[in-house]
Amino acid sequence: MGRFFTKTIATAVAVLIVAYLLSGVSIDNTVTALLVALVLSLLNNFVKPILVILTIPFTVLTLGIFLLFINVFIIQLADRIVPGFEVNGWWTALFFSFLVSLFTSLIESILGKPDEPAQP
Repeated sequence: MGRFFTKTIATAVAVLIVAYLLSGVSIDNTVTALLVALVLSLLNNFVKPILVILTIPFTVLTLGIFLLFINVFIIQLADRIVPGFEVNGWWTALFFSFLVSLFTSLIESILGKPDEPAQP
């Protein structure tokens, strides 16, 4: 549970930073950023794998570039689900996806991994 909490907080902070940096992204408040982080987590864990499997032929044909379209779709879907979160345009969603991934990785590397309980 510690890993999920840490990743969610890191993603929420990254969403706030990227919303500040990109002019086409707006977030109402910190609670909205936490909600965006949770929705993105759920979409990435449940919807994205289904989309990846369904689009394997396109992904192979485009040498993996089609996965960028899936990332943009996930961001735009989160935009429609979460009130107070807005991403204007396809390119903005693509840059948002890249930057959130980058900042989340940086924040997690600074925070470090939470201690895992010892396995018996």
